[in-house]
Amino acid sequence: MELYWERRGSGPRLLFCNGSGTTLQVVRPLLDSLAGAFDLLAWDYRGLGRSVPPTGPYTVADLAADAAGLLALAGWDTCRVVGVSFGGMVAQEFAVTHPERVERLALACTSAGGGGGSSYPVQKLQGLPAEERAAAELELADSRWDERWLQAHPADRALAEGLTRAGQGRPDPAAAAAVRAQLEARAGHDVWDRLGAITCPTLVGYGNYDGIAPAQNSTAIASRIRGAQLRGYDGGHLFLFQDPAALPEFGEFLQAPSST
Repeated sequence: MELYWERRGSGPRLLFCNGSGTTLQVVRPLLDSLAGAFDLLAWDYRGLGRSVPPTGPYTVADLAADAAGLLALAGWDTCRVVGVSFGGMVAQEFAVTHPERVERLALACTSAGGGGGSSYPVQKLQGLPAEERAAAELELADSRWDERWLQAHPADRALAEGLTRAGQGRPDPAAAAAVRAQLEARAGHDVWDRLGAITCPTLVGYGNYDGIAPAQNSTAIASRIRGAQLRGYDGGHLFLFQDPAALPEFGEFLQAPSST
């Protein structure tokens, strides 16, 4: 695979695993923040952003192998890993496959699959009319997000409007096919029986109002990883941008010495 990747910043080495259907350009503000404290490595998944289209179906394990390939290019034996939503699935797969390479692991709004619970199958929304799909996506992102709530909370309204804009328009056929392939990989994700292989310090965070990756899924993940920290935040699937404590706490955890 030809994958677009970036490395920038200075500090502890950090691999960033992005959410589904999302490119590095979309999460640029988050990457800018992380690069201020870390030697940051991030990439566009197969067929998304500036990476070439996939040649066929693939699995989350294949994406974890892509991550291992990027570490080889960067010359990293070990690093810290943070995964958001679908990226949390990729991060889990990487961590159970290469536990000796992960110094610290931070997982946000994600699921283990299998007996640990799966994230909402968002592919079910793809066939809905645009307006109906947008409304369903907002309710899943944060169960509080009705018209009254959004009118009273400008910050959440801005996030909701951003989600709606991102879902508008008609992507080119190659991009649409790449998203479908990623959703198929997402549907097959299951690391539940392998989470015990993770031995590094781990933080699992969830949004209290997340309908995509509900709190019980994070609780399940933390229950299988020895010593994992479990933290709930005031927000939904986008809690990293909703709760002012979330990003600083994730950053503090990831910056801590790898042996603690």
